[in-house]
Amino acid sequence: MGTTRKTITVTEQQDQWIKAQIECGKFTNDSEYIRDLIRRDQDSATFQTLKDAIQEGLDSGISDRTVPQIMEDVEARLRSNGRL
Repeated sequence: MGTTRKTITVTEQQDQWIKAQIECGKFTNDSEYIRDLIRRDQDSATFQTLKDAIQEGLDSGISDRTVPQIMEDVEARLRSNGRL
């Protein structure tokens, strides 16, 4: 995976916080800390998407379709997408 150099501006308080995280051994440099924040934000977004999908399923209620009917629809969708 390639990298891209970015320049960011932080407050003095934020800079001190980043330095403290590095000094206590959690990270080796500023970039590592920022990358960790981005990964956490991405994980949070993925988790929220999953929570939203679960809630949508719960809100939709119980289906009156049988499991074989549901599986037929899933297989048809996968076939149409070329994934089966």
